[in-house]
Amino acid sequence: MNKWWLLGLLALCPLTLCTNPGVTGRLTQKGLEYGRQIGMAVLQKRLQSIKIPDISGKVKVKHAGKVKYSVSGMRIVNLGLPQSSLGLVPSSGLKLSIGNAFIKIKGRWRVKYLRVIKDSGSFDLSVSGLSISAGMGVSRDGTGHPAVSSASCSAIVRSAKVKFHGGASWLYNLFSRYIDKALRKSIKKQLCPLVAKSIEGLNPRLQTLNVLAKVDKYSEIQYSLVSSPSVTKNYIDLYLKGEFYAIAHHQEPPFTAPAFSLPDQAKSMLYLGLSQYTLNTAGFVYNTLGRLSIDITDDMLPKSSPFRLNTKSFQLIIPEIEKKYPNMPMKCVVKTSKQPLITFEPNNATLQAAGTVTAYAIQPNSTLAPLFIINVVTSVSAKVYITGTNIAGSVSLNGLEISLVESYVGPFQVQVLNNVVPFILKTVVLPQVNAYLKKGFPLPTLRKMSLVNPQIQIQKNYLLIATDVRFQP
Repeated sequence: MNKWWLLGLLALCPLTLCTNPGVTGRLTQKGLEYGRQIGMAVLQKRLQSIKIPDISGKVKVKHAGKVKYSVSGMRIVNLGLPQSSLGLVPSSGLKLSIGNAFIKIKGRWRVKYLRVIKDSGSFDLSVSGLSISAGMGVSRDGTGHPAVSSASCSAIVRSAKVKFHGGASWLYNLFSRYIDKALRKSIKKQLCPLVAKSIEGLNPRLQTLNVLAKVDKYSEIQYSLVSSPSVTKNYIDLYLKGEFYAIAHHQEPPFTAPAFSLPDQAKSMLYLGLSQYTLNTAGFVYNTLGRLSIDITDDMLPKSSPFRLNTKSFQLIIPEIEKKYPNMPMKCVVKTSKQPLITFEPNNATLQAAGTVTAYAIQPNSTLAPLFIINVVTSVSAKVYITGTNIAGSVSLNGLEISLVESYVGPFQVQVLNNVVPFILKTVVLPQVNAYLKKGFPLPTLRKMSLVNPQIQIQKNYLLIATDVRFQP
């Protein structure tokens, strides 16, 4: 019975929704306000494209009888959206409200009455009291990008006043109410479709979210949404996969993301929570690919170093090496024996790495003679920072433990290497690691988006990034 209950639960809970995200993004009301400002400029431009068809008809006017009229060549000369707001509707999406908007239009008029009398002139149309209320749905599309859609719309055009100029304008002013009604109806009919089109027009920008961002020639990081965004009364949360993959082969790591939740803050436009899981998937990928390895030779040591990587330098600590392989250069191969793991605790990031150091003598015929293999377990402090839209870092050695795995030059006390190994790690290995970490990897961002005054806090199990954003035109 329990087995069938579990199978039923799994059927109701898709894998992506039952897995904690590696990255959580939070868009606050402050961020929405910035988005509203950008969106209103786009909407205003789109509303200026309203096309008002020519209007014609007949009306009976006292003393003039039946009058044929037409208005044509109408164009918008001014449009204003002085009041607007964008609010959050919990569990639903967004609500856009526009009030007291106005449109001013110019055009031409023409009349014919008493069968033979014709007249023409220009007119001004003032549309005022225009208001729009539109609901926007927020979801996840099939490619893992956020998406918005038009959920509802209503529009009101309270007044459309026409003022005619030239010719027998007194005649037109007599039946302007007929034209007012026709123009109001024509404009209102176009408002909601244009608003819906503007909302749908946001999706191409949302699709520039780097859901699969290349890190280097070996790996990429996936930022696709694992579920639809969650809308509350104060913010929108987005749950992203946040996982590194090898470019050649996508393989899931043998561990899962820990659960974490962002603190209830709203001073910045955007908050990003980057789980330690995300960084640990990077360690898994590079360790699986065998990329966490480095060959060290003497020319890589500082020229000022009194210690050289050759058998002569080892004669005081392991005499048998110099006796067996006199005056020969050496090479050390440093590589991880398992993936490194980073841990985030409040205000502290540490990296645990375990590996081996294999020392060789380079013989005159260039063949390598193994000397010894040792295990090394290190504790490393990590610092993280933002550069552009990348997150980067650096590491420094806290301490290490070494143990002998095998010796090919007879027994010796491994403690004699307590100064040599840290020296090699600090002068060669860590500088190369830091040079790579300095490049960083991309954060989830949209095209033409930049981070403004980003701040990082280290929380338990994740990094909290608080930032404002700007979009280039």
